[in-house]
Amino acid sequence: MFKVMILAAGKGTRMRPLTDTRPKPLLQAGGKMLIEYHLEKLAHAGFADVVINHAYLGHMIEAALQDGSRYGLRIHYSPETLVLETAGGIANALPLLTDSSRTQPFAVINADIFCDMDCSTLHPILQQMQSNSGHTLAHLILVENPPHHPEGDFFLNSNTGRLTESVTTGCQKLTFSGIGVYHPALFENIPPDQAVKLAPLLRQAIAAGKASGSRYPGIWLDIGTPERLQQLDTMLKQYTLNI
Repeated sequence: MFKVMILAAGKGTRMRPLTDTRPKPLLQAGGKMLIEYHLEKLAHAGFADVVINHAYLGHMIEAALQDGSRYGLRIHYSPETLVLETAGGIANALPLLTDSSRTQPFAVINADIFCDMDCSTLHPILQQMQSNSGHTLAHLILVENPPHHPEGDFFLNSNTGRLTESVTTGCQKLTFSGIGVYHPALFENIPPDQAVKLAPLLRQAIAAGKASGSRYPGIWLDIGTPERLQQLDTMLKQYTLNI
């Protein structure tokens, strides 16, 4: 019932020259395209419908993944002719992601991350968000701050599971993994074809007490540079040799 969006519209400028002729989600590590790891994990977790937005070299993404049947999925594409940023891209894809009354939540995953999280853990979060009728607009999966982002993004209160704007008892500032669950109401005021970043919307939800989060302690990498892509490739090859 619930759908998942994979964000794949970025130009990947920090990955040049690798992305001069290929969109970043199609870059390979461990013998697979980056986006394939997400697709396989989502299918294994019982998701059936995946929405992928694209802009830069988007025709290559559609040609590579086609309708998703070989992954056991139905892939729906949300092409963008304008640079819509993250929230704008999600808002543009809402007709593909939620029900006609726009009350059904959905999950979103950045294409340019690698995470070994079991995606079936997203199901209870989606169910809880749907049952609380918009009381929670966003649930973020957070990770320990990586060396390239030591300052983190959001404070998580481990006692309440809520995100906060400042330090309180039981809080830790962590990094947003690029995996989140959202209620459509978070995006309801975004005009069509409007470029809007996600972070300001998340901070508004946090200020209103309508954002929760959970910490994922496992493997997570932001594949933002050729060096980190090589790091992932090496890690995956070593893992394959050791199983």
